[in-house]
Amino acid sequence: MDNKKNWLPILSLVTAMILWASSFIALKIAFQGYHPMIVILGRMVVGSVCFLVFYGQLRQTVLHREDLKYLLFMAVCEPCIYFIFEAKALELTSASQAGLITAMLPLMVALGATLFLQERISRQTLIGFAIAISGACWLSLAGEKSASAPNPLLGNFLEFLAMVAASGYTLALKHLSRRYSALFLTAVQSWVGALFFSLFLLHPNISLPQAWYPAPALAVIYLGSFVTLGAYLCYNYGVSQVPASQASSFVNLIPVFTVVLGFLILGERFAPAQFIASALVLVGVFISQRQVRSL
Repeated sequence: MDNKKNWLPILSLVTAMILWASSFIALKIAFQGYHPMIVILGRMVVGSVCFLVFYGQLRQTVLHREDLKYLLFMAVCEPCIYFIFEAKALELTSASQAGLITAMLPLMVALGATLFLQERISRQTLIGFAIAISGACWLSLAGEKSASAPNPLLGNFLEFLAMVAASGYTLALKHLSRRYSALFLTAVQSWVGALFFSLFLLHPNISLPQAWYPAPALAVIYLGSFVTLGAYLCYNYGVSQVPASQASSFVNLIPVFTVVLGFLILGERFAPAQFIASALVLVGVFISQRQVRSL
């Protein structure tokens, strides 16, 4: 029983990473048929509908007034800000490169914990962060323009900003998971996200789609059910069971899964210099990881 209890959070986190890695691929497919903001809105709506199945359980949650600001901050960071940056990033760079940028999230969580939670950070972590940033910059500069990645430099920078938002989300999530279930916190994200992204319909150049494109439409449904519901539920459960810095370290698996999926499904390739740059990102994360886990 204890062995199952120890492995369940790890299995949940690994599952979340596989699903999140696949989201980069699904987003690239969905963007081929629909406007990015419509894709994100559709994803949030599908996720919100899925959570109606758990309405009876969710309504039993006791909400504390002092937690409202943390719930709002969590949802604003992710999905709101996060998806805006990521959607634009994936218009400009490849899924594989965007996935590699996510490897810096554990370091950014550690820095955020230092700034806002007064946790100590070592020189080793700072050195690792600097190496990872250098690798990310090299990865972006070495990126070759293509139909699927017209501006990898800007796209990778926007994905980096998405990781800043994800760091704020992770820190708020860890604070809230002491009182609330993973199911409730994931539902809040989905419902707030659906409301927020519906506002984009007020934009004159954004409207509901008039045609059904099978592959992009199925990608949106997959994003809303398997990723928005499944991945966040698994990740939020994992974060509630282990330290935030340890949970965020599992994000290092996303680049591996994304590169493999990008190669198999989208046929993406790296330029020779980008292989070295990618290794530099992962080396920087590895150097800092021992200290991140001890926070």
